[in-house]
Amino acid sequence: MKIALLGYGKMGKTIEQIALQRGHEIVIKTNDEDGYDLSSADVAIDFSVPKAAFFNIAKCLKLGVPVISGTTGWLENYDAAVKLCHENNGAFLSASNFSLGVNIFFELNKNLAKLMNHLKQYEVSMEEIHHTEKLDAPSGTAITLAEGIIEKHQEYKHWILNKNKEKSISITSKRIDTVPGTHEITYASEADSISIKHTANNREGFALGAVIAAEWILDKAGVFTMKDVLNIG
Repeated sequence: MKIALLGYGKMGKTIEQIALQRGHEIVIKTNDEDGYDLSSADVAIDFSVPKAAFFNIAKCLKLGVPVISGTTGWLENYDAAVKLCHENNGAFLSASNFSLGVNIFFELNKNLAKLMNHLKQYEVSMEEIHHTEKLDAPSGTAITLAEGIIEKHQEYKHWILNKNKEKSISITSKRIDTVPGTHEITYASEADSISIKHTANNREGFALGAVIAAEWILDKAGVFTMKDVLNIG
């Protein structure tokens, strides 16, 4: 499989290592928003920056190149990307987190929220910790987790960053040196508390998931998620 890496920072370089280990070829490595030729690529993996993500995705879809996007902070244009995908009969998969463990964690989070739905004495909150180079806060993973709670728990309608507000999920974001990513959800009452937590030890889990998604999406058409790739949920 010939892969275009759109975004060649730390994550892009880790994806390159994993892809090469799995027998794939990297044909493009770029941090440029334009000026790259996708004609030799079977699939593109976008781990760029928020301001470049939609441009990269749109270019891939218009040229018929399946695209996997792990960039967060651009989702105001997500519906436009979906529309482009359908108009061009393309293949598009966006995820806030490609870690196989995190995608299992997403499902655990929803199941716990459903169990806690009628226990009003428990108040939910979330903490996420990432490295200091992460550009967005809260993380895309934290937002996905919050949306999962809102979907399954009738008491919560919104999330809010670094504040407490009634009927909102309070998310605390911390940026500490080289932390790859930690997410913890806590339901607390006066009597006790229940927490679930995912801790990434390195970037390799994210990179492996992105490469697996790229392998999976070849010869498919449509808009997908990691739940499709992993056949979960």
